[in-house]
Amino acid sequence: MITVANPIYDVVFKYLMEDKRIARIILSALLKEDIVEVEMRPHEYVNDKRDSVSVLRIDFGARVRQTDGSEKLILIELQKTWLETETLRFRQYLGVQYDNPDNMLAGGEHALPMVAVYLLGHRVGDIDEPVLYVRHKSYDSDGQLVTKGLPNPFVDSLTHDSIIVQIPLLRGLLSGSGDGRQRGKSRLDKVLSIFDQSNGEGRNKRVLNIDDSLYSGDADMEHILQRLAMAAGDSKLRQDMNIEEEFISAIERRDTEILHRDYELAKQKVLLDEQKTQLDEQKTQLDEQKTQLDEQKTQLDEQKTQLDEQKTQLDEQKTQLDEQKTQLDEQKTQLDEQKTQLDEQKTQLDEQKTQLDEAHTQLDEAHTQLDEQKTQLDEQKTQLKKSVQMLRAANLSAETIATSLGMTVEQVKAFFEKE
Repeated sequence: MITVANPIYDVVFKYLMEDKRIARIILSALLKEDIVEVEMRPHEYVNDKRDSVSVLRIDFGARVRQTDGSEKLILIELQKTWLETETLRFRQYLGVQYDNPDNMLAGGEHALPMVAVYLLGHRVGDIDEPVLYVRHKSYDSDGQLVTKGLPNPFVDSLTHDSIIVQIPLLRGLLSGSGDGRQRGKSRLDKVLSIFDQSNGEGRNKRVLNIDDSLYSGDADMEHILQRLAMAAGDSKLRQDMNIEEEFISAIERRDTEILHRDYELAKQKVLLDEQKTQLDEQKTQLDEQKTQLDEQKTQLDEQKTQLDEQKTQLDEQKTQLDEQKTQLDEQKTQLDEQKTQLDEQKTQLDEQKTQLDEAHTQLDEAHTQLDEQKTQLDEQKTQLKKSVQMLRAANLSAETIATSLGMTVEQVKAFFEKE
């Protein structure tokens, strides 16, 4: 068992990576490439303001031997952080690399191909893989993978691959006490096992107790453990680790307070959102009720208008009926007057008829009298005629007969003419 400094500390990790051999070993394992030579570039960056989450950034230029034996230059952007930080910070660091003219290939037409490596002291969401490889690929417009003409310097200048290492998931890589998967057989498992925090010494996070027998006969891993053991015995590094731990603890305390505050704020926001939702719902209901009331008022106004129109129509009809009644009353009066007149006329006619009947009766009586008189006259005339005939037979003159009978001579002569 060997006690070594914990490489999760920035000062230890930087001390470890300053050894070119170790840097080549670790980067070769991560990239799964044969790195022939590696060089730490001069613009290494450490967040030393101590006012936010520390992000250690180290840039490497590496010469990689390809399968055909040729070599190519690549840029490795390695970023390491203890705590969760914003992705914007990582993107800003990458932007610096894209903007750096020193990262251009000879001739200045294309940039060096770049690989971004993230060593994270925290988990990324629900991803369970300790190491995540994010590689870019090229596709045509139909979604088919394009391989002809690739790799291409122009394409490689504008995109990069990423490797994300979740340090909390590196537990038991060699001992098999981790997630139950078969580990420890790959080169990468061996190299990353030095970050296994389950080898910590109780509450002292600054050192790890590693079973060096697991690396027996592996010169590269033995060299890494020796350098970490040296770091554990370096008083200056231990002091820097103490300072870094205090800084991280302060950040953790601050983040805990921030998380608690954010949690309370989130609860309050949820309550406020619920209240706002309720108020919005109430407002919506009130608006709907107002709309309904407005519609009802409109309907009532329309009904009132209709009723007013109906009332006007009824009033007009009543006026017409009153006028018709007046006309009927006038007509009835006229009819009554006409009836009275007719009755009077009938009475008059009846009276006239009575008078006519009486007159007819009188006429009938007069006719009867006349007939009687005529009969008497006829009888008298017959007697006169007989008397005239008798007197004529007696050879009396007309004058004598007229005097005797009280007749005129003409009347007597008329009888003579009729014989």
